[in-house]
Amino acid sequence: MTDKNKVFSMIGLATRAKTVSGEFSTEKAVKTGKAWLVIVSEEASDNTKKMFTNMCTHYKVPIYLFGTKEELGHAMGQEFRASLSVEDAGFAKTLASRMNVNG
Repeated sequence: MTDKNKVFSMIGLATRAKTVSGEFSTEKAVKTGKAWLVIVSEEASDNTKKMFTNMCTHYKVPIYLFGTKEELGHAMGQEFRASLSVEDAGFAKTLASRMNVNG
């Protein structure tokens, strides 16, 4: 299993634990302090990437641009997802370390 596949597997596990997806829910999680990590699809619009990057910088939440909308959605058992928030510190730490390795 490649590092990228491990990340998607972790997203799947995190989804069953504590993850929200979609622009509105992800934004709410960041602004209410529930988000430990935000992942935005590499395919997301420039406006979406900029909005989440600025927001996460302001609220000091790590953000990663990772995967396609389809890959993120599939990992979460959904159709397509451009953004998601991990609301569990342990999963967030593990995902961040895996994505840093993947680069």
